Amino acid sequence: MGNKIIDGIALTIAIIGAINWGLIGLFRFDLVAFIFGEMSWLSRIIYTLVGLCGLYLISFYMHLSDSKD
Repeated sequence: MGNKIIDGIALTIAIIGAINWGLIGLFRFDLVAFIFGEMSWLSRIIYTLVGLCGLYLISFYMHLSDSKD
């Protein structure tokens, strides 16, 4: 976790994606599709960024054991 800016951006994008999934699950409302269009090139970029940030955040699990108790 050397770059706190990248970590913060990835975490923010993943949280936005999680909120969108919560809206889809609770209300069947896709905020990304509502704002950017149903599977437009821009919405596909947003979905891809959310997925990549989620994959990047998997590395956070490796650092859980690194904490000094």
